[in-house]
Amino acid sequence: MALYESVIIGRQDLTVSQLDTLIDEFITVLKSQEGGVKKREYWGLRNLAYKINKNRKGHYTMLNIDAPASAISEYERLMGLHEDIVRFLTLKIDKIDDNPSPMMNGKSDRPRSEGSEKKNNITNKNLPTKNITINFFFHQKIKNVTNSC
Repeated sequence: MALYESVIIGRQDLTVSQLDTLIDEFITVLKSQEGGVKKREYWGLRNLAYKINKNRKGHYTMLNIDAPASAISEYERLMGLHEDIVRFLTLKIDKIDDNPSPMMNGKSDRPRSEGSEKKNNITNKNLPTKNITINFFFHQKIKNVTNSC
């Protein structure tokens, strides 16, 4: 059997318990076709990059699956038909990582950049000034604007 990683985005209107029962339904489909779930992670309610079906947020869940290809095709078919699933993506992977995914790690683990401290210390007095001439084209008329930085 092959290994897969599947990320599912559920509608923002669902509660966590409703999403869990929905995911359990998909897991039973995998188990009925000799597959199984090795790891399950709930990433929480997160903002979407753009509106999808009038949803601005979604419940993210990641599953690591060990199943045959026929089980995955049925699993994806059922997810595509379900109205509470906004998007899903299933990828074939070489091995399952036992560590938590990077999405589960908190933001406090990221190193802080020292550049943000340096930005606050720079003042306008330290910057060199230059005269810059920019030409703007508006309906075949040219306006010259001179700005000093």
